[in-house]
Amino acid sequence: MKLTVKDPPRSFTVGKGEGIKIKDCAHIVLEADEQVTFVTESGREFDVARKDWGFYATPSLNGRLQKFGLRAVLVKHATTKRFYLLLVEAGKEKGFEDYIQTEGSKIVCWMDSEEALEKLEKKLKGISR
Repeated sequence: MKLTVKDPPRSFTVGKGEGIKIKDCAHIVLEADEQVTFVTESGREFDVARKDWGFYATPSLNGRLQKFGLRAVLVKHATTKRFYLLLVEAGKEKGFEDYIQTEGSKIVCWMDSEEALEKLEKKLKGISR
């Protein structure tokens, strides 16, 4: 792994209205079969693992991610029509809902439980026939 810290971080604004200030703090280069873990102040964890073919962008949606207290949700922005896979910290759903409303986004589907993922899989199988 190679870590390059940006000091000072590059700052830029995103989002609608007053916008949100993002700080680009570091670049991490991973070799195949290396992993980094991000941790919130409350101890929630999020892993990204590099493979020779690409990345595991999240832990298992209905396994380790759940155990880490994070909920995966697919969101579509109304204006740009772009899709995003977001991770919502359990207990912070209200702030998330306020955020997507402000940004003009909508929830396509939650992807954080066996039931939700099975339902999604069945819908996709019906489409592909």
